[in-house]
Amino acid sequence: MGDGGAYDVEFRGITKRFGSLAAVDNVDLKVRKGEFLSLLGPSGCGKTTSLRMIAGFEQPDEGQLLIDGVDAVGVPPYKRNVNTVFQSYALFPHMSVLDNVAFGLKQRGMSGSERRRQAQEALELVKLSDRSTHRPTMLSGGQQQRVALARALVMNPKVLLLDEPLGALDLKLRKEMQIELKRIQEQVGITFIYVTHDQEEALSMSDRVAVMSNGVIEQLDEPRVIYDRPASAFVADFIGDMNFVAGTVTEGADGRYAVDAGAGLVLRGHGDAVRGSSVTVGLRPERLVAELGSSQGHDNSADATVLTKMYLGDQIQIVVSIATGTEIVVREQRASADPALDSIHPGDRIVIRWDDKALLLLGPADGAGPTTEETP
Repeated sequence: MGDGGAYDVEFRGITKRFGSLAAVDNVDLKVRKGEFLSLLGPSGCGKTTSLRMIAGFEQPDEGQLLIDGVDAVGVPPYKRNVNTVFQSYALFPHMSVLDNVAFGLKQRGMSGSERRRQAQEALELVKLSDRSTHRPTMLSGGQQQRVALARALVMNPKVLLLDEPLGALDLKLRKEMQIELKRIQEQVGITFIYVTHDQEEALSMSDRVAVMSNGVIEQLDEPRVIYDRPASAFVADFIGDMNFVAGTVTEGADGRYAVDAGAGLVLRGHGDAVRGSSVTVGLRPERLVAELGSSQGHDNSADATVLTKMYLGDQIQIVVSIATGTEIVVREQRASADPALDSIHPGDRIVIRWDDKALLLLGPADGAGPTTEETP
């Protein structure tokens, strides 16, 4: 047995190939004890393959994979102290909810009274103790997912692996289950490794998020850092919504810069940029303000033509075109937005503005990498 150190799972130079494709490419990763870590990224990024290697369903071609400090490469799934919750609930339809949850304990040879006691405790944890005698078909999708979660938790694994477990639920149920999953994880203290392509889901539940692309981890950090200071154009684009503007650095000194985007548009922000270089600058839609009027040539503002206007509940979203031809999305809280925006229509002229701390200097104009971070 290993001492485990500070990490429940550790990747050391892990590579997994399928033919000539490196699904996971020389990845290093340390998952802290008791944390909720999400592997986030688009289809084909390597997140599910990473999870399957931890579970033992796939074996790496190179590197070490440690679980609780012990190299698990070659160890079969049933000998690993991990458990997996899938998107498909895989419940036994002929068994009661209680018997479904107790099934793994029965396989371990636990006595009937003790396994029923532990299964009932697991159902109380997921707030389904009053459904113990029901069959799975009598439950909603969200309730069935809770049963699957209880069945995994009752085994008291070192690490719980969750492979897009909420993917089959409707939006309202997904939101409810996100809250429940975070509550349960904090209550039991078990390490959760969660795979999802839904960035909002990952940001709302996780202690840390690993954003993956093409088999590598682009950025691993707390949700607020991932959102506020993306390390690359890919992360900036994948996490939330981002407006991109390309231009040439005309000033760069003392931690400040100016970018000429053409057509009289000048963006001034905080960061280190090399004069004469071509860069991409990012602006979150919620960091922009739209008003009636004109920019009058001021920096960090642009005259714009309204393309569409939408009401998103408590928000108003306006898509505009600026003089460079770039389309920009503006999203404001309706309570604080200019009331005059209610009367604008496609084709109308407005002005958009932002402050210098809203700008993210993301890297070369081709999006090839980060140049700096936003100043807090």
